[in-house]
Amino acid sequence: MRLLIGFFAVFFSVVSAFAADKLTAAIASIDADVVFMRHALAPGFGDPANFALESCPTQRNLDSVGRKQAMEIGSEIRRSATNFTEVLSSEWCRCKETAELLGLGPWAPFSGLNSFFQDFADKDVVLKKLEQKLRQLKPGVTLMVTHQVVIISVTGQAVGSGEFIAFNTHTKEARKFRLD
Repeated sequence: MRLLIGFFAVFFSVVSAFAADKLTAAIASIDADVVFMRHALAPGFGDPANFALESCPTQRNLDSVGRKQAMEIGSEIRRSATNFTEVLSSEWCRCKETAELLGLGPWAPFSGLNSFFQDFADKDVVLKKLEQKLRQLKPGVTLMVTHQVVIISVTGQAVGSGEFIAFNTHTKEARKFRLD
C-alpha cells in the first residue's frame, strides 16, 4: 500500500510540474520543433526613417520594461523542462538584446528572421531563407526570436511583445502562449 501511495505521490508531482511548465506543455501538445518568440517590449511602432541595421541607436529598442520582461521570460524558460537545440535571432537590435537577456547561452543572428514591415529587409528573401532553415532544422526544438510580421507570415497568428508560438513544421500546427 505504501508503495502505491508513493507511486501516486510521485506521479501527481510530475504531472503538476508538467502542467505548470507552459513552454514544455505547448511544445508537447503539437510536437513542435520550433518556438517563435516576438521580441520583448520595445515601445513605439516600426523603426525610425534613418534605420540602419548595424546601428542600434537608429532602431526601436527595448526599454527597461522590455529588458525586465526578457529576463523574467528567460528565468521561466530555464525553470522549464525544455532545452533548445539552437537559439536564433533576427539581426534587429531589439531581437538580439532579447536573445541575450533570456540568458539561455549561445545564440546566433539569422537574417531569415529579419523584419520586412517597413521594407528595410526584402520579404521574399527573408521568408525564403527562413523556409530553407525550417526544412533543415537540427533535431530537437529551435527558439527563434523575431518580429510579428515574420511570425504571422509563417503561423498565421499575431503575437504581442514577449509572446510565443510553438510550431510544428511538418503539420503546420501552431499554439500561442505566454510565459510572463
